[in-house]
Amino acid sequence: MSLFKKIFDHIRSDSNAQENERSKYMPEIEIPIDEKFIYNFNKNGGKFLYCENYDEILENYNNILQENNWYDTNVYVTSKQLQKKFSKFNVNYSNNIKQENTSCFLTTCENLIANDGSILISSNQIKEKKLNELPCNFIVFATTSQMVNQIGEGLRKIKNQNSNKIPTNITTIKCFNLEKEKDFMSYGSSSKNLYLLLLEDL
Repeated sequence: MSLFKKIFDHIRSDSNAQENERSKYMPEIEIPIDEKFIYNFNKNGGKFLYCENYDEILENYNNILQENNWYDTNVYVTSKQLQKKFSKFNVNYSNNIKQENTSCFLTTCENLIANDGSILISSNQIKEKKLNELPCNFIVFATTSQMVNQIGEGLRKIKNQNSNKIPTNITTIKCFNLEKEKDFMSYGSSSKNLYLLLLEDL
């Protein structure tokens, strides 16, 4: 039995014991927002990479490019500021969605929604494009301060941070498994193979 399996079995047995001891009338244990998001995000099929500093962000970005053979390809990006952050890598950054040999979309997001593990984005990131018009591979750069419990909190943040001009085309991505796109339960959604580079900033 692997060490990780032993650890998870121990956690599971402790959790079951605690549930059995708790009365059904007692309030539910509040799970920390970061743990809730990570659990739901992974359950949705997302690839989560936690980074303590910017050097780790760059290291993990490099690993993603190598793992998928995305060097010498075109990376779609709409933010010049984000492009500058990752300019040291040997990829061609382009804001032309129709350019050939486009491997992925490098972007930020508005918020990370903990209760369903989704990514909230808007026209600030995707302009007026529909999700199915964008590459199937996403690399999202976000920070821990962008985590919120519910989508309503995320929408309020967008309104407060953009009081002069509220962005349009607000949507969420919460299916990160391309195989599930054919699934009836995900009908109408657009699945993305999504990597999340999460920087600790709290």
